[in-house]
Order: sequence, then structure tokens, then C-alpha cells
Amino acid sequence: MELKVIPLDADHEDDFYKIHCEENKAGWCQCVAWWTSSWEAWSLRTAEENKNRRKELFRAGQYDGYILYVDNQPAGWSQVGPRDRLVNLCDQYKFDPDRYAWAITCFLLLPQYREIGLAHYFLKEILKDLRNKGIMFVQGFPRRGHKLSADNIWTGPESVFQKAGFKIERDDPLYPIYGLQLTDEFDEDKNSL
Repeated sequence: MELKVIPLDADHEDDFYKIHCEENKAGWCQCVAWWTSSWEAWSLRTAEENKNRRKELFRAGQYDGYILYVDNQPAGWSQVGPRDRLVNLCDQYKFDPDRYAWAITCFLLLPQYREIGLAHYFLKEILKDLRNKGIMFVQGFPRRGHKLSADNIWTGPESVFQKAGFKIERDDPLYPIYGLQLTDEFDEDKNSL
């Protein structure tokens, strides 16, 4: 199995859509949930509205994550970027502004690639790239609960963050916050995707 992880860019928009499609049970959200102003009426949005929002983000140059490839085919997606750009996330977790904090807010592997260890590889490669970019600190937001399945842990499995060295920052029965210090020096020029 040949694996690679690349930051999303304009040349790979089509691969984003190959992952976020109905065939993969990922066509509705388009990874725009955290880009909304609140959860109010989120469930009433249509797939078309979400896809249009994603297109707006791309037109604005917002390529907010990474794609995992298996044998040159898109197999996974992770939304990653400066945390404070996501008002919904900051409001939900009641964060004070922090220009150094980045966030891993979505984590999706296509069904055929789950539970074979690729999530660990994917996160390791993302963290390596963030370190290379001079990002100081990153947070993860896994969900907990006895009724979770691979289809509804869209913020990533808790065990993947733990194995990567993330430490609990704020414990919660359903919505813990994990953090990982990547570097001690902030590089203003590199702090963007």
C-alpha cells in the first residue's frame, strides 16, 4: 500500500469532492459545519447549501486541511487550520482568542480504509507538516460516548490523538479537548495553510 498525505490546494479540489460524496456517506456536510456561525438550524441545511459554502471557501483561498492518499487514490480527509477562524468551534468550547492555536476539527477515512491503522499514520504526517510550518500548538476535539461508531466520530477517534501524544486539556464526558505542543517558537510567516 502506497501512502501519502498532502495539504489540500486548488489542484486537489476534485479529490476533496471524491471523498465528500454520497457514495462514501459524506456528501451532505462538505466539512463546513465549523464554518457556520452556530449549530442553530445546522440540521436543516441541504447538501447543496453545504457544497456551495465549500465552493465559497475554495474561491476565498481557504484550503483548510489535508488529504490522505492510498495507492494514489483519495482515501481520507482532515480539516486543519488556525483555530480562531472557526467561530462555531470557539463559541462551543468557549475559547479566548489565541493566535498560536491550531485545530484538527474533522477526521474522515473512507469506510474501506478504517480500522487498519491509517488514522495513526495520517495524523502523524499532519503533525510533521505542522511542525515544519512552525506551528506551535494544535488541539483535537474527539467525541466520547457509548453509542459512537466509525460513522459519527467525525472529529476523530480519541485513541488516535492519545497515541500521537496529545494531552487532555479539558475533560468532559462527551466533548474533551486535547492539546499538543509542537514547537516553542511561533513563525508569523508560516502560520497559514
